[in-house]
Amino acid sequence: MATAANQSHAQQQAKDLPPPYNIDYTDEKATREYSKWHPKAWGKNTKRAVFFGVCAIIVAIICGAYFGVRANKYPNYSKLNYTLRDTYSGSDFFDRFDYFTGYDPTSGFVHYVDNATASSMNLTFASSERAILRVDTSEQSATTGRKSVRITSKQTYDSGLFIFDIVHTPYGCGTWPAVWLSDPANWPYNGEIDVVEAVNSVPHGQVQMTLHTTKNCNMNRKRKMSGTNINSNCYNGTNDNAGCGVYGEQNTFGAGFNAAGGGVYAMEWRDAGIRIWFFDRSSLPSDLSAAIDVSGNTSTSSNSTTAAPDPSGWGEAMADFPSTNCDISSHFRNQSIIANIDLCGSWAGTESVYSGLDSCPGTCTDYVATNYSAFTNAYWEFNSFRVFQAE
Repeated sequence: MATAANQSHAQQQAKDLPPPYNIDYTDEKATREYSKWHPKAWGKNTKRAVFFGVCAIIVAIICGAYFGVRANKYPNYSKLNYTLRDTYSGSDFFDRFDYFTGYDPTSGFVHYVDNATASSMNLTFASSERAILRVDTSEQSATTGRKSVRITSKQTYDSGLFIFDIVHTPYGCGTWPAVWLSDPANWPYNGEIDVVEAVNSVPHGQVQMTLHTTKNCNMNRKRKMSGTNINSNCYNGTNDNAGCGVYGEQNTFGAGFNAAGGGVYAMEWRDAGIRIWFFDRSSLPSDLSAAIDVSGNTSTSSNSTTAAPDPSGWGEAMADFPSTNCDISSHFRNQSIIANIDLCGSWAGTESVYSGLDSCPGTCTDYVATNYSAFTNAYWEFNSFRVFQAE
């Protein structure tokens, strides 16, 4: 009787045991019964499902880590030591540029004139303090296009810190002004950097900054900028060659910009990326203020002792084009500085932009041809351009 009682007691204890198994004593033999959570209780299908589930989790962890690192990858914009290479200022400002003539590559309703014609018509002129580039306002009926100017620097560049001190930007229906860098003879293979560009009346006073390239240059990665992204693919074959553009903030172009006395654009172009800052007169960093001759005393000497600015201390740029998914050095080379005022053309003159977004009257070509007095504000006024390069 004692033995039977002991067995009954052991069996009761076995039932109370937790998984993975319970022990059932029967006829003095222990039989192990596994719970459904124990691998030895699983069938082949269950084991296969668990195996693939664990693999999926591991892959997800690895992919998550990879794409997380990839998404947060950002180039090293460490400080570079710059020295002044070129200064464009003073009465000989335009002597360092070639004048483009002939067919407008962007289908503008414009006649770009040569140096002699521009000088005789007062479309370009410079003093010791200012350089002016403007659209003709004398021809009352410009039925084949209005006269204007496009200049290209004789010096070319492969990198650098470019400082554009601008007092007045052109604006008004039909206008398409820009300060940009490109190699026109090898476009788009050597790229294009639009530093300051806008069209028509610029109702919101926003500048547009854009890159145009061949394939494999995208800005769909981490960026640090105050401007607003428009497109991320820089390839000229997408979006009707819209490029990868960024809108600036209000009063960075047009009437508001001009009323404030203009400001300074700075573009740093290096292997790590291309960044563009804008500073109004009241917010110039001290090193940038020292680097430009804000007093109006100009010097064209490349060997000037002008202090070198340091972009690493300027904070967030207005436009950031990092090299993360674009090999900057292979897409941008042999660039000249270009300044022009186009009229109508493949951007400003399209109906959706001219009369749609910008609410300009009639057709662009009719307006440009007959409203000569409407172009009194269609002029650039520059204090200086300066180019610094890393040692």
